[in-house]
Amino acid sequence: MATWVLSECGMKPLAPVFPRPRIGAVLSSSSKVGYLDTNKSVAELKFQALRCNLRERNWGLKVSAPLRVPSTEEEQTNVVDVMNGTNGVDHEKLPEFDPGAPPPFNLADIRAAIPKHCWVKDPWKSMSYVARDVIAVLGLAAAAAYLNNWLVWPLYWAAQGTMFWALFVLGHDCGHGSFSNNPKLNSVVGHLLHSSILVPYHGWRISHRTHHQNHGHVENDESWHPLPERVFRSLDTVTRLLRFTAPFPLLAYPVYLWSRSPGKTGSHFDPSSDLFLPNEKKDVITSTACWAAMLGLLVGLGFVIGPIQLLKLYGVPYMLFVMWLDLVTYLHHHGHEDKLPWYRGKEWSYLRGGLTTLDRDYGWINNIHHDIGTHVIHHLFPQIPHYHLVEATEAAKPVFGEYYREPKKSTPLPFHLIGELIRSFKTDHFVSDTGDVVYYQTDSEINGSSKSE
Repeated sequence: MATWVLSECGMKPLAPVFPRPRIGAVLSSSSKVGYLDTNKSVAELKFQALRCNLRERNWGLKVSAPLRVPSTEEEQTNVVDVMNGTNGVDHEKLPEFDPGAPPPFNLADIRAAIPKHCWVKDPWKSMSYVARDVIAVLGLAAAAAYLNNWLVWPLYWAAQGTMFWALFVLGHDCGHGSFSNNPKLNSVVGHLLHSSILVPYHGWRISHRTHHQNHGHVENDESWHPLPERVFRSLDTVTRLLRFTAPFPLLAYPVYLWSRSPGKTGSHFDPSSDLFLPNEKKDVITSTACWAAMLGLLVGLGFVIGPIQLLKLYGVPYMLFVMWLDLVTYLHHHGHEDKLPWYRGKEWSYLRGGLTTLDRDYGWINNIHHDIGTHVIHHLFPQIPHYHLVEATEAAKPVFGEYYREPKKSTPLPFHLIGELIRSFKTDHFVSDTGDVVYYQTDSEINGSSKSE
């Protein structure tokens, strides 16, 4: 029987071993001593000896059994552990993840994980987004002017302010060169889009380049960087109030264009600013001239349609666009439930700084503002077109591991981000003046905070 089972399982059985028949006493089941019948054939003698041997052997000593049979609940728990990858490991005893520690991967690892087609820039596809947004802007303005109803105006302001923000994002892609491989096309489209919403294209493009090159660096980052404690303490009461009390920080962008952030000097309109290199002065002058031309056009339009109508058609949407810009850019670097590191000195690197940025989910707005909420990959590889950012991020997640922070899922409209914004204003005030890896601390005197953390 055993030979048959082994053969069916594809295994070669061992040759059967029989005890050598002896003349004399052998054990039997009927008596303690028995004698072989020498008149039997050799085969019969072998069978008799084997049967006696099997009967007398103590099989109980050869069986291996568990000390205790696990219960059904324990078996289910073990199965869940295996499926979850824990396999019985006590995670409370594992070392806690340190977001400030150097990652076990490099930029080349991330780049290799991203599909090759994600790097391809399609100027026709990019222009189709421009056409879509421009048509939406003009259509909204025409509809609002035609209806001219106070029930319609608030809806128009919300929609048009969001579309102004969408125009900015496309001009932002031009500034990064992710719009197309043609620098002239990028410059022309970028100037048209940004000038239409009163943004000096080259001035912003250059300072934004500085932001990307130094993201996550306490002193060298350009926008929404943390204030060292000595700078924070030097701020007057009004400046502190405006910087850390909603909604005032959401109106900061025009001020930033004119005078940059606290602790920094210069202007996006001044070609002699330390923001710019000597060979960039002509670009800054060109963008400032385009900005001035748009401002003059708006003033002339005000004489034609009246200042109130201009305020309703352009002024209010512009302010909502500014709020969108400040909200999105701030939350890409602040407001996570866990404290995120900022760096100085030798601890800073392009990769480590970029990994402190955050992705955000904006619900229905994701498609409208061209997936700018998919920000981590964008910060590390700004040359990837916006229409490939989601796919590139999904491909890179296995490389990122815990260094990627999955954004909270949004409802159709991202109202949940308002709470995260306000919480950050109440807690993220300054960082230490010393140390190469620092985290935000809280000032007890702002917004009724109970203590400094």
